[in-house]
Amino acid sequence: MVRPPDTTACETELRWYALHTHCHQEKQVRDRLLAGGIEPFLPLSRQQRQWSDRKVWTLLPLFRGYCFARFALDNSLAIRRTPGVARIVGILKPEPIEDEEISVFQRVASTDCTIEPCDYYVEGTWVEVMRGPLAGLRGQFVRRTKHQGLVIRTALIQQAALIHIGASEVVLTE
Repeated sequence: MVRPPDTTACETELRWYALHTHCHQEKQVRDRLLAGGIEPFLPLSRQQRQWSDRKVWTLLPLFRGYCFARFALDNSLAIRRTPGVARIVGILKPEPIEDEEISVFQRVASTDCTIEPCDYYVEGTWVEVMRGPLAGLRGQFVRRTKHQGLVIRTALIQQAALIHIGASEVVLTE
């Protein structure tokens, strides 16, 4: 007799998942998860917005429509019932995100570096940051007309971010 694999260990293990949120509900979802005892992570980007009478700096979600949360899969019903959550991202079922991928974004969020959303498919030269708070971080270095920076990605939701960083802070990797 063949036994099915034991999935209870996977369902009770805390893992990071991407949550697709309803439009403009990312911060509310983060706050509701936190209030419910779930560890959320919402990377924010400081962006300048034009109002009718002035320009204002504001913190906006780096990835529109997404928030991350660390929870056990057996708690997914409570997550899906959280107001503002559309679904847990995955093809056939919720798919976890590697801790290392989330830790890169957490590390960047804890610095004063300017970060902004960018095209997921942008190509650059593979580099490693050699000094500063992001030392050891690897990504693709791109140059644009107004600025240059390091592109980091999250594969599951196919989103990328550009960290403004100087060419003197990085070295080519192989």
